[in-house]
Amino acid sequence: MKNKNDIIYSLNIEDIQTVAIQEFNRELTEDEIEKVRDLIGEKINWYDPIHESIIEKIVMGDVE
Repeated sequence: MKNKNDIIYSLNIEDIQTVAIQEFNRELTEDEIEKVRDLIGEKINWYDPIHESIIEKIVMGDVE
């Protein structure tokens, strides 16, 4: 088994800047990124996607 602390999915500064550019037509400053970075993690609903993926690929089977 792989390390239980392996990262499955992550977001980076480029992801934040992509949203800022697409939605607000500008990049965020370093100070602005610091202001939103902790909020992003608090707003991500990770439980449901994990649950749904297990159902889709393990419980229901991978039908191709």
